[in-house]
Amino acid sequence: VQLVESGGGLVRAGGSLRLSCAASGNNFRVNAMGWYRQAPGKQRELVAVASSGGSTNYADSVKGRFTISRDNAENTVYLQMNSLKPEDTAVYYCNADIAPYGLGFRSYWGQGTQVTVSS
Repeated sequence: VQLVESGGGLVRAGGSLRLSCAASGNNFRVNAMGWYRQAPGKQRELVAVASSGGSTNYADSVKGRFTISRDNAENTVYLQMNSLKPEDTAVYYCNADIAPYGLGFRSYWGQGTQVTVSS
């Protein structure tokens, strides 16, 4: 099982980007899916998370600007980022709780995608 991310890039302040992350593999179950980010010199922090039932949670710094959504049939999670600010610049990582066939749930990480917001 692996998580493959796409959608990062360079954008001006006030602009928008959409990140995607798809879980691929055979015979697995997915629970929560979410996004974290890590800026240079800082710890990795939670951005947003969505449960398999649809409940969501956001970091205070992104509330009202970012929206997380998921397509359970496609095992894909999205992060729509609007009104981007320079302080949103970071490497964004997808995270998911996945149970491969016959095994328990554990945390999986994507490879990370760079988001750079210029002022």
